[in-house]
Amino acid sequence: MSTQPLPLAGITVVAVEQAVAAPFATRQLADLGARVIKIERPDGGDFARGYDTAARGLASHFVWCNRGKESVAVDLKDGRGLDLVRRLVAGADVFVQNLAQGAAARLGLDAATLCAAHPQLIAVDVSGYGPGGPYAHKRAYDMLVQCEAGLVSVTGTAEQPVKSGIPAADIAAGMYAYAGVLAALVRRGTTGRGGPVEVSLLDSLAEWMGHPLHHGMHGGTAPARTGLAHAVIAPYDAYPTADGSLVLLSVQNDREWRRLAEQVLDRPDLAEDPAFATNTARVAGRAATDAAVAGALAPLTAAEALARLDAAGIACARLNTVADLAEHPQLAARERWREVGSPVGPLRSLVPPVTFPDGPDAPMGRVPGLGDDTDVVLGELGVPPEELRALRADGVVA
Repeated sequence: MSTQPLPLAGITVVAVEQAVAAPFATRQLADLGARVIKIERPDGGDFARGYDTAARGLASHFVWCNRGKESVAVDLKDGRGLDLVRRLVAGADVFVQNLAQGAAARLGLDAATLCAAHPQLIAVDVSGYGPGGPYAHKRAYDMLVQCEAGLVSVTGTAEQPVKSGIPAADIAAGMYAYAGVLAALVRRGTTGRGGPVEVSLLDSLAEWMGHPLHHGMHGGTAPARTGLAHAVIAPYDAYPTADGSLVLLSVQNDREWRRLAEQVLDRPDLAEDPAFATNTARVAGRAATDAAVAGALAPLTAAEALARLDAAGIACARLNTVADLAEHPQLAARERWREVGSPVGPLRSLVPPVTFPDGPDAPMGRVPGLGDDTDVVLGELGVPPEELRALRADGVVA
């Protein structure tokens, strides 16, 4: 089998980024072989570096979103530092920024300005609510956008709405920024021109709300909050087992219900009973449906219940913890873990979800310390050592 290069080998990305949305996008570009130069403030860098110290002294968000990048610490408020970044951008293929609304434009680092100066450049503006409208200048932290997008209203139990346990708005925007860059690179390959790309957290998460949004707009009401259950499918929930675990199962059609009734519940009569035979009936009588399933699984251990469900061809899962995920047998069997370097030594990290069997392994580069690559990157730019020393002495670079 021939070995092809990674798809983004030879592509250079410069990013003035912080927190999660933009760093998540550019980390995935690095996973595909791009060189990603991360611009950080000399006085602390990306503020996500300070979120926690859970990853052996490093911040877990930062470790997740920044492997494989080069860190260059430059003060953009100093004209000399801003000039250095502009020179880096002039030689880049892609520029990504998620500064506070209006900050990039004041620095001349917004997508429109940069693309006018560099027609081959792809420049991405990631914002909370987009460049215009009444919300343009509102702070857009992930939890706030989850609320504005209605995600919290459909997540949780009937009594208590909850936010997602992961930064869903940030991740959504990061994914669309990542996809936007790839699409723009394809277009540049055919037209020779780059261009601006806009992504907002609200737009991204609103798209992900498609099912409840269309259900509510066209059906009159949004789906009810049902915890682990499903608003319009039954059985579809978590059920306790004899060893204190929870087993989840989902029956998607009436054929599966028949198999569940006959092979798992030992109640073949429920396959014919009009109160259970159709999904509509099972949803209408959800309490009785769940009681029948729970009664059959309660005497079994989780392993026994899962084995019986698997044998019957019923979709099922164990309710795992984060610790269980870290030791998941499927990830281990498929060798989805690698060690990456960091300022505190090797750290376990997942292989990127997108893999290329006919290409080299993902680079899985180190998590950089603040300013680890300042001298190398600016030296490549032609900044002489004596100028670097002077800039460092003035606090313009670190």
